[in-house]
Amino acid sequence: MKKTLYAVVGLLITVVALILAAWLWTPADDSGPPPAATADLAPAQRIARGAYLARAGDCMACHTVRGGAQYAGGRVIRTAFGDIVTPNITPDVATGIGNWSADDFWRALHHGKGKDGRLLYPAFPYTSYTHLTRDDADALYAWMRSVPAVRQRSAPHSLRFPYNQQWALAAWRTLYFRPGVYRVDTAQSLDWNRGAYLVQGLGHCSACHSPRNGLGAEGASLSGGMLDGPGWYAPELTFGAGSGKPAWSQDDLAAFLKTGVAPQATASGPMAEVVRASLQHLNDADVNAIAHYLRSLPAAAPAAPYRRDANPQADAFLAAGARLYRQHCVECHGENGGGQAPHYPPLAGNRALGQAPAVNAIRIVLNGGFAPATAGNPRPYGMPPFGHVLTDIEVAQLVSYLRSAWGNNAAPVTANEINRYRAVPLDQ
Repeated sequence: MKKTLYAVVGLLITVVALILAAWLWTPADDSGPPPAATADLAPAQRIARGAYLARAGDCMACHTVRGGAQYAGGRVIRTAFGDIVTPNITPDVATGIGNWSADDFWRALHHGKGKDGRLLYPAFPYTSYTHLTRDDADALYAWMRSVPAVRQRSAPHSLRFPYNQQWALAAWRTLYFRPGVYRVDTAQSLDWNRGAYLVQGLGHCSACHSPRNGLGAEGASLSGGMLDGPGWYAPELTFGAGSGKPAWSQDDLAAFLKTGVAPQATASGPMAEVVRASLQHLNDADVNAIAHYLRSLPAAAPAAPYRRDANPQADAFLAAGARLYRQHCVECHGENGGGQAPHYPPLAGNRALGQAPAVNAIRIVLNGGFAPATAGNPRPYGMPPFGHVLTDIEVAQLVSYLRSAWGNNAAPVTANEINRYRAVPLDQ
């Protein structure tokens, strides 16, 4: 028995040693050209450029607690491995990053390492930020140095063993992270490359819109992923033709990103916040570049058609949902689910209703759907919540009907699924 235990321990030590060795001897990447463009800007221009990039990266979303000082940290990010608390990134010397150099800042973005050399957790999306150019990193640094310093000490993370160990993080990085700035694809246009740079880098879209494995590493990029903490599903970012879903036009997709509304859909949940706090502030050229890039991505394979049960019980379940639709929804969304774009989105052919899991449709019925207030849509229409009006079984009947009507063809949902998300707070 002891020999077996010693053998297992020895094997584990050997594996860890090999992983650490592989990480230590991984060659450093070429960090790209020196930051000439940012260095040539006047200080005010450099700060303005950094402010724009901070909006594009939505840095405030993680580093500002609701009602708290900007960039002072303290927001708790709940993960499957425990809680991560975002740090203070104001220029306070004692509790923020006031004693960080531009090189220290670059090292955090590009290599995922703190000033003291400690490895950072990938809840800070350096796996995407590594693609930033040094010019943009230096502009961001200039902006962060200009914001008001806040004396607020960062709270420690609360992660389970072994996820709270640096050696475990080193092993994770060996498997899943390689630093590298974005390289221009010369076969593509300037707009395509700009969109790819923003989506893959500063926008860190894959952090939400990609699946994750059991160790939290991203899977197929932009193919959709569940946000465990918030309890929403970030759908696949396929907007071109060929996926079994109607293609979006360039103008419609750009409008959705900039204003939160389009003829096909309205931004809700976490995406509404991204549009409000980040995307609406991008210039038209960058918004169009993102839309151009997203429309060029390979289409996802069409989902296998759902084979609906042909039995009286299933038919009665959907018929009850149809009655609830006529009672509560038809005035805005119409008899045929066509909606009244852009304020009342269509339900016929709506991408959110065909998703698996059906969590987004469930949460909107329970908690309401609220588009962001943006410069392009300053007085958005909202959908009222029905969680206080409908029981779990009634919400299940209604959502199941919506997923089966007007050409939609997705699996029904159960009352247990409704009850699960009824208990998830909206602000998580």
